[in-house]
Amino acid sequence: MPCLNLSTNVNLDGVDTSSILSEATSSVAKLIGKPEDYVMIVLKGSVPTSFGGTEQPAAFGELVSIGGLNPDVNKKLSAAVAAILETKLQVPKSRFFLKFYDTRASYLSFLIVKRLGHCHLFISSHCISLFV
Repeated sequence: MPCLNLSTNVNLDGVDTSSILSEATSSVAKLIGKPEDYVMIVLKGSVPTSFGGTEQPAAFGELVSIGGLNPDVNKKLSAAVAAILETKLQVPKSRFFLKFYDTRASYLSFLIVKRLGHCHLFISSHCISLFV
């Protein structure tokens, strides 16, 4: 499941976040080659951020995917997400940074999904998360 976490110092009050989420979902799915049903987008606004020593509109993103990433895809993803943020939030493309994590399955990287009542536990070589 590709997951794109986006944080920006832009206040999202009054912003049509649904259009940002749907456009980002579509772009990520298309460029990585995964179904939209598997793509997660997390958007956080009003995050105190300094980029280049100023607090002008800026954004940071982290994209995690099991496969589907390579230098060409990453370049296209950066451009697509930057265009969405520039259009929807007025974050200049030059004030956006996107970090990529390709968590390819191997003997060192594994994913266990175990349903514990209403909790979901995700364990991988990169993180352990508990969602309630």
